Amino acid sequence: LCILVSFFFSGFCTNLLLSQTPEHILAQTNNKTEMLCKLKKEHAGVYWYRWSQERQNFEFLIFFNPLGKATYGTNISQDKFSGTSSRISYSLHISHLHPSDDGTYYCSISQSSQLFLGSGTQLRVVDVLPLPLKTTLSPLSKKPMRCVTRSKAASKTGACSPLVWVPLAMGVLVLLLSLVPTAHHLYRLRRRLWLRLHRQ
Repeated sequence: LCILVSFFFSGFCTNLLLSQTPEHILAQTNNKTEMLCKLKKEHAGVYWYRWSQERQNFEFLIFFNPLGKATYGTNISQDKFSGTSSRISYSLHISHLHPSDDGTYYCSISQSSQLFLGSGTQLRVVDVLPLPLKTTLSPLSKKPMRCVTRSKAASKTGACSPLVWVPLAMGVLVLLLSLVPTAHHLYRLRRRLWLRLHRQ
């Protein structure tokens, strides 16, 4: 029995002894990708398998020991599959991607004559990646603006416009009214001076 089993698949157990990321990969043809497997504690090494839904088979790809030495499965290209390893971290690199690489990839460890699998990484290879969705923001509502053309502005502020001569006329009128008391006062002073001169 698998005590730390989360589910059982074709005689292999998945559990919490190792974690695998990412869950999904969408990659373009002829590019490369990678997936990561982390162990909860040090182990003798990590196996990588691929489950092909189309071919309905579980294929051994590569084994990495903690020193980085790799052992490849039958007919597995060393130019296509590679990886890195450390005490508890193992990665699988896949180059020259092709649609035939589609499948779910599992890292696994062997313990007590059983293979414990990671959660799996589903890889899908396409010729053209879909465009990212664009989020469009609704335009802010704007109040209509009154626009005054240059011709209208000129007609309102021209030399003969009431906006110009009315304030000027009012200013002249106020100035004249303010001069009336001054003129009257000067007239009285002049008359007093004239009378004084004639009395002498």
